[in-house]
Amino acid sequence: MNYLRVLNGIVIDPGHGGEDNGASGNGIIEKNMTLDISKYMYDRFKELGIPVALTRDSDVTLSSDRRPSEALSKFGNGENVIIISNHINAGGGEGAEVIYALRNNDKLSSKILNGLSESGQIIRKYYQRRLPSDTSKDYYYMIRNTPNAETVIVEYGFLDNKNDADRIKQNYKKYVDAVVDAVLDYKGISVNNDGYYIVKKGDSLWSIANNNGITVSDLKKLNNLTSNNLSIGQKLKLKNNNDNNGSNDNLYSSTYVVKNGDTLYSIAKKYNVSVDDIKSVNNLTNNNLTIGQVIKIPGINIEEPNTYTVKKGDSLWSIANKYGTSVEELKKVNNLTTNVLSSGQILKLPGTSKENTVNTYTVKRGDTLYSIASKYNISVDKLKEINNLTSNNLSIGQTLNLIDKTDNITSEDYDYYTVKNGDTLYSIANKFDTTVSKIKELNNLPNNMLSVGQMIKIPGNLSSTYVVKSGDTLWSIAKDNNISVDKLKEINNLTSNNLTIGQQLLIN
Repeated sequence: MNYLRVLNGIVIDPGHGGEDNGASGNGIIEKNMTLDISKYMYDRFKELGIPVALTRDSDVTLSSDRRPSEALSKFGNGENVIIISNHINAGGGEGAEVIYALRNNDKLSSKILNGLSESGQIIRKYYQRRLPSDTSKDYYYMIRNTPNAETVIVEYGFLDNKNDADRIKQNYKKYVDAVVDAVLDYKGISVNNDGYYIVKKGDSLWSIANNNGITVSDLKKLNNLTSNNLSIGQKLKLKNNNDNNGSNDNLYSSTYVVKNGDTLYSIAKKYNVSVDDIKSVNNLTNNNLTIGQVIKIPGINIEEPNTYTVKKGDSLWSIANKYGTSVEELKKVNNLTTNVLSSGQILKLPGTSKENTVNTYTVKRGDTLYSIASKYNISVDKLKEINNLTSNNLSIGQTLNLIDKTDNITSEDYDYYTVKNGDTLYSIANKFDTTVSKIKELNNLPNNMLSVGQMIKIPGNLSSTYVVKSGDTLWSIAKDNNISVDKLKEINNLTSNNLTIGQQLLIN
């Protein structure tokens, strides 16, 4: 998504600083706590690729004149700039408050306060406050002197209340996450949340599945759901992180060396995996990292043949150009009605993409000729012969051919299938209307053993499927896929014309 259309940038203002300590009590000095809160908030927005800046990043004094001008110097003084001024309250109360400008509505402040409530903090109110000497102006100078930006003051609780102080010290990162999510929701910015999705008002299983490139049945299976009921704030898994037969050794496909400024969240975001999975495969008991530390990256985002997983910055044009097809063809095979894509969405690749995704392999860190040959069911000697290799040495980024162009069997004679948990040669052969002996012969398999993630060749071409969407009919699906209604019903053993959203239909 182009954030600049809805958001020029976010300025985070740590309240007080330097000679101005703010309030203090119960182990909290306000200027220090607001700086910790603001730095973490800065990191979160930065990791999401959203333009963000701080009015101060150390213990310095900012005057009442300098602080607003410092904020406005970052992204200008426009309505697409959000300024979040972080504070800790005092005065004998308990709970969080949000103050918003007279020029703005309460939508953002209400989302922030609701988010803090869902994160476990007691909440009080969101409100506006007028200057007594001129009631047309805002009371707080930070709001009053940033006249076009959308400025909010977030008071996370009362530090002179021990319960509030303890909650803030223990949970301030959760509270920051809630504020970040509220801003994203307010601006309609959709981001991939470590392979999970947080249910919002108006969501349905169908809309979530459709927006994230999976089926309703897979979504329910991933989350062990027995009904279609959802609750606001519910966390849904969007991909299977456990297809490893209980072994962590098969769960990762590469390693990463920790650099200055890295966090588990930023690394997980980079590789489109979850923080929990990184911690699991590395046996980490906390979120602490050290520079130079080598961590394993879970290998759960390996694309199936003939598919592409949308990444940040992708467009239909860039994907079509990469795989030698057209935007129109991409939209057609994926039943897309717009050019809008979401990070993590899985696209089918038409036509010539098969050769690009199946016939070659790009060497990654930790790869060996043996591991690559095993994965694609060929021998090391054959792999070396195809690529004219005289040694077993590989370099990261090297492209290897997987198919000998002189072979009698062409890529049109078979397709690829990635083995999933619970698969057997018999179940796969039955699924694709072939025999175990044919699969073993085509893949040079000496026995019936399979491993999760293994790619095997399937004789002929795999059947294509279609996931039923709102408004679909048998007639419209048949027409779009060049098949008759009767044939469609026959293939899918349908006795009526009734369809359900999320239902998966065989097309051929």
